[in-house]
Amino acid sequence: MNLFATADIVAIAFFIFAWAVYAITLERTAHGRNSLNARMSIYREVWVRRILDREARMVDMQIMASLQNGTAFFASTTLLAIGGGLTLLRSTEEAMSVLATLPLGIRSSPALWEIKCVGLIVIFVYAFFKFSWAYRLFNYVAILLGAMPFAEKRDTPEAQSHVMRTTKLFQSAGRHFNRGQRAFLFALGYLGWFISPWVLIATTLAILVVIWRRQFDSDAYRAMTN
Repeated sequence: MNLFATADIVAIAFFIFAWAVYAITLERTAHGRNSLNARMSIYREVWVRRILDREARMVDMQIMASLQNGTAFFASTTLLAIGGGLTLLRSTEEAMSVLATLPLGIRSSPALWEIKCVGLIVIFVYAFFKFSWAYRLFNYVAILLGAMPFAEKRDTPEAQSHVMRTTKLFQSAGRHFNRGQRAFLFALGYLGWFISPWVLIATTLAILVVIWRRQFDSDAYRAMTN
């Protein structure tokens, strides 16, 4: 515990608390059910129901392919970020010597620097698991879309059950993708800790304001409201 100053403990506790409260508010509360993510989730069901009415579904499969490709891009980018974090971890002395030449007043022990690097790697590992699982779920959704009943059977109980099954899996894929993106954004805030614990608090607040505004006070949110 001597590795951490009181300011470091306060800053990292605030970072974890802010991330947890934001995630719980967005996913588990009534206020979160009015977010941009929640409103888009409703349109996943609308889309699946519209697919049921169409005989030709090539465009829908192309859209699914674009969702899969975007998720795969984020997953592969996360692997690069993990590699960068590991490079920082094994180059502690070099990184600290470079930072010592900068006019930022950065002071950190090698052990604390390595702990910071490990924390950054953990965040990106979490993001990778979220993106990779979302990619797998999008694959499952594509399979279910391929198994969608024909349009003339859209009013049967089997077709309606298939729609709800596909929608729930689709919403789960979107939820895990959103969690991966959230980890990416909070990782940017976490970088402030490499400068000082007070900068970590400031960058965490900045990230929190940005993502909160996008969910509840952005142009996209207002467009979905209208």
